[in-house]
Amino acid sequence: MSTLIEQPVEARLVAAAPRMPSIPATLRYDRHDPFAVQMTFPAPATLEGVEVRWTFSRELLAAGLHAPEGHGDVRVRPYGYDRTVLEFHAPEGTAVVHVRSGEIRRFLEATSALVPTGLEHQQLDLDHDLAELMRDAR
Repeated sequence: MSTLIEQPVEARLVAAAPRMPSIPATLRYDRHDPFAVQMTFPAPATLEGVEVRWTFSRELLAAGLHAPEGHGDVRVRPYGYDRTVLEFHAPEGTAVVHVRSGEIRRFLEATSALVPTGLEHQQLDLDHDLAELMRDAR
């Protein structure tokens, strides 16, 4: 069984210009980090010309489909019909993108099929993680 889900999505960058350019992005979920999702923007789509990856909670992404969520670096909220806004805050500035809510729902359904919501803790190997921590502490 696969431990990884990757789904390309079309993100629309909200900018000062009237037309929102479409940029490729990828949503990623790995059962080895069961509480987190990642959204990656390829180098050509970023101002710095390097791949940018944001990691945030799966719960935040799911809750943001229905109501504004998040108070830190990543914020998610519904917007109009079948759109979700993701805001990424960094010291260099803020990026705001729109993604079709249906694409996010499809991604979340796939992640829930891999690791059901509420059972993420069963994927954690606490003995292994503790051994790694102890090894690194020496």
